[in-house]
Amino acid sequence: MKLYSYFRSSAAYRVRIALNLKKIPYEYIPVHLVKNGGEQNSSSYQALNPLKLLPTLVDGSVVLSQSLAIIEYLEEAYPETVPLLPDAVQQRAQIRALSQIIACDVHPLNNLRVLRYLDQQLEISDSDRSRWYAHWIRVGFDAYEQLASEHQGKFCVGDSPSMADCCLIPQIYNAKRYNLDLSAYPNILAIYSHCQNLPGFVNAEPEKQPDAD
Repeated sequence: MKLYSYFRSSAAYRVRIALNLKKIPYEYIPVHLVKNGGEQNSSSYQALNPLKLLPTLVDGSVVLSQSLAIIEYLEEAYPETVPLLPDAVQQRAQIRALSQIIACDVHPLNNLRVLRYLDQQLEISDSDRSRWYAHWIRVGFDAYEQLASEHQGKFCVGDSPSMADCCLIPQIYNAKRYNLDLSAYPNILAIYSHCQNLPGFVNAEPEKQPDAD
């Protein structure tokens, strides 16, 4: 199994967590999003992923992009591993909803290609760019904080890590990297604290990846 990844890619970070929690071995193949004009733009990578985004998972003849689809594939293709979606239908739906808040509503607005468009095409200032970034994280975290209070135990839903935690932790990393004040989100911070006790999360951190620079 191969994972095409970039150490700071939030979407790839989610999949690294999932693979670690499920203890599925994989080969890490770095794709630098900045060097050489962005290695994701190469013809060889575009042949794997026409959107030229990360991550891409290759498992034999299976080639998948989109982090949530990859995590669900790992659930179904490797049922003997640690589950990230529980058996209970209601909990599975709650986990998917929380995952999509991050993966569909927050992260796409702050993805590298969006930030580059703001910089290069709209020519906004660095301060306005930072305000944009912080605004969309706060919008998502305001909702997430309330929903987490309804479902969480030690983790986003109950007392076992799930796909929702795989999505939340990279977004917290981004918020911390931009020095956002997260004191208004005690539920989110409690989840983060629990996740920091598990090697699956810690070993997926950007700074621990082979291409970290």
